Amino acid sequence: MSSRRWTAAVCGVIMAVAAAAVPARAANPVITSIYTADPAPLVVGGTMYVYAGRDEAPAGTNNFVMHEWHVLSSTDANSWTDNGAKASIATFPWAGADAWAGEVEPRNGKYYWYTSVNGNGAGWMDIGVAVGNSPLGPFTDAKGGPLISDSTPNSSGLNIDPTVFVDDDGQAYLYWGGYWGPRAVKLAADMVTTVGSVVTPSGLTDYWEAPWMFKRNGTYYLMYAANDTNGCVTNSNYACQRYATASNPLGPWTQRGIVLGQVSSTTSHAGAVEFNGQWYLVYHTADAPGGGNFRRSVAVDKMSFNNDGTIQRVIPTTGSSSGTNLAGSATASTSYVSSWESLAAVNNGGTPANSQDRTHSAYGNWPQQGTQWIEYQWPAAKSIDKTSVYWFDDDQGIDLPASCQVQYWNGSAYVAVPGQSSCGVAGNTENVVTFPTVSTTRLRLSITSRAGYSTGVLEWKAFQA
Repeated sequence: MSSRRWTAAVCGVIMAVAAAAVPARAANPVITSIYTADPAPLVVGGTMYVYAGRDEAPAGTNNFVMHEWHVLSSTDANSWTDNGAKASIATFPWAGADAWAGEVEPRNGKYYWYTSVNGNGAGWMDIGVAVGNSPLGPFTDAKGGPLISDSTPNSSGLNIDPTVFVDDDGQAYLYWGGYWGPRAVKLAADMVTTVGSVVTPSGLTDYWEAPWMFKRNGTYYLMYAANDTNGCVTNSNYACQRYATASNPLGPWTQRGIVLGQVSSTTSHAGAVEFNGQWYLVYHTADAPGGGNFRRSVAVDKMSFNNDGTIQRVIPTTGSSSGTNLAGSATASTSYVSSWESLAAVNNGGTPANSQDRTHSAYGNWPQQGTQWIEYQWPAAKSIDKTSVYWFDDDQGIDLPASCQVQYWNGSAYVAVPGQSSCGVAGNTENVVTFPTVSTTRLRLSITSRAGYSTGVLEWKAFQA
C-alpha cells in the first residue's frame, strides 16, 4: 500500500489546530462556507484530510482565481471541518500566481505538499514542493524552486496536477500533466529530487489531466480526467474520471472504465482513499449555492470494487453522502420484457461499460413501443431522493428512449415524483434524477420510446435519502 493510504504507523504527532476550524454538516458539497476544488485525500490515523484549492472567482468571472490551499478534515467522512488556508502562493517565494491542484504525501516523518503553481521565470505552470511536520503544517518551501518546469526534459505540455505514490518497497513515483500529456518520474528518498528520466506512460486511453495513483491488492490503479465523447461525456467541454490498472507502477496501463461520469462542473478532479474499512471517492462539482465552473466545491461519496478488482461507477450525491442503492433489495416488475432479455438485469448490480454492454444481461421490451415501465417494490416504505438509469441500446430494435419520468405510489395511485430534475436519455452514461425525498413502497420508471423503436435498461438504481 502507498504510505498516503496507510500513514498512522509511520508519521508523527498531529498538531491540533482549532483557530480557523469551521465545522460543516454531513452533506455534499461537504463545505459551503467557501468554494473548494481539486481535492486530494490523505488518511492519518483516525482522520481523513482533504487538501483543496480555494476558488475565489467572483460571480460571473470566467477564469480561475486561486491563491491558497485549504485543509478539510473529518473523523467519519460525513461531518467536515475547514481548518483554513495552510499554504498559499506566498509559501513559494519563486511563484507568481495560480494555486492549482496539489497533493500531500507523508515520508520521513514529514508531509510533502506537491502543488501546481505559476512560476515567475520561464514556463507557464510549474510543480513545487512544500514540507511540514504535521498534516496541518505549517508548510514551507522544501526546495527553493520548482521540482518540475518547462525546462525539465520531456515535461508535459502543461505541468500541473501532481500525484505522488510511495510503493511498498519505499520507492516514490510522481505522476502529473495536462493537455493529453501524462508524465511520470521516480523520486529520491528526500522527496524533492527526481531520479532518472521522465517517461511518458503508455495505455492511458483518452487521458486529459488530473492523475491520481493508488494500490489495492497488489494492483496499481491510476484515475484521471478524460473528455472523450466515447462513453465519457456528452460534451467534450466537460470531463469524466476514467481509470487504468497495471502490474508495475510505471505501467504499461490498461484502461478499465469510468469511475465518475460527467458532473456539474466542466473540470473533473478526484482522489480515492480507504478510510475505516471503506473506500471513498473525493471530487469536486459546481453544486454549492452560487457555484459554477470557477466556483467549485468538494464532494465525498463511497466507492466500491467488484470481485475482479474493477471499480463500480460512483453516482454523485447531494445531501447525505451515505446514500445507499436500494434497488438490490427490491422486487422488480415490468409492463413487458422480451423473451430473450431479462428483467433481473435492472438491479443485478452490474457496471455497464457502454449502452451496448450485455456482460451483466439486459432488459428490453421489444417489440413494444410507446410507453412502458419498470417498477421496484419493497415490503416497507423507503425514503428515496435520487435514481439513476443506464439505458440499453442494441443498435437494432431497441434504442435510447424519447423521454422518461420517475413516479411513485402515493397509497392509491402512481403519480409523478414532484420536483424531479430532468430524466436524461443519453447513452453510455448513468442518467441521474434527483428530487425532494419521497416515502413509498413502490417506485416506477415510465419510459416512452422513439417512433419505431422499443426501449431497454442495463441498470436502474434508487437511492436512500
